[in-house]
Amino acid sequence: MRTSRKSCVIAAVAAVGALGALATPAQAAEYSSALKVRGVQYDAPGKDSNKCSGGNTAQEYLTIKNYSSRTKVNLKGYVVKDAAGNRFKFTANHYLEPGDYIKLRGGRGTDSDKKNVVYRDNCNFLWNNDKDTIYLYKPSGSRADVHSYTKAKNDRDGNGYIGYHN
Repeated sequence: MRTSRKSCVIAAVAAVGALGALATPAQAAEYSSALKVRGVQYDAPGKDSNKCSGGNTAQEYLTIKNYSSRTKVNLKGYVVKDAAGNRFKFTANHYLEPGDYIKLRGGRGTDSDKKNVVYRDNCNFLWNNDKDTIYLYKPSGSRADVHSYTKAKNDRDGNGYIGYHN
């Protein structure tokens, strides 16, 4: 049987397309979590001061939202990391109803489901003011969400806040 050059090109294109189709579900599964990063106040208002008393670390926060329309999600076991490997693990039960959110703040304070806040109990800033990457991992260790930002590219109004998944 004689094979034309055109047939070989068509077969090669079909094979590449099939490989792309195989890669898509794995990539989609990576982001199958109902919990996603809603936004980050990566640069706390005012002059940065990571003092536990009188500093502004608590003004830096990450908002995590439950984008499910029906499922309540427990944050226990979820992990937040930055590009340098700094991390925070939710060790207590924090339930997010569908559409609800929680702010993970720096500094020390009283966690409250009612006030939608969890404190890292660490007065060091987690997010860099110029650029960083935010990783959210499920308790299983698989990635729930990831976002990289640069101040120049992503914070057009310069207020230190970037929103995602609007």
